[in-house]
Amino acid sequence: MWRCDKMVSAPLNQSWIGRDMIVTSSPDAALVGRSGLVVDETRETITMLENNREVILGKNSIEFKIGNSVTIDGKLVRQRSEDRIYRNKRSE
Repeated sequence: MWRCDKMVSAPLNQSWIGRDMIVTSSPDAALVGRSGLVVDETRETITMLENNREVILGKNSIEFKIGNSVTIDGKLVRQRSEDRIYRNKRSE
């Protein structure tokens, strides 16, 4: 197995636009369990399409899953998607 195989499969190093997302944890109980298709991402927010409506979520206040991946803490990925894609972060 190549050393970078784990990096390629990690959603932290991929674009999230066009992928399914589900909110797993949040201080706001109304956000937990919301799911939809990611349509946009900025440094501070993720916009998802839920029941044909765009919902904007602050990354700082949620933990979420992209597809069937591990839970991602939004506080730790507060950067632009194009910056995150080119970082060499390994998932151990």
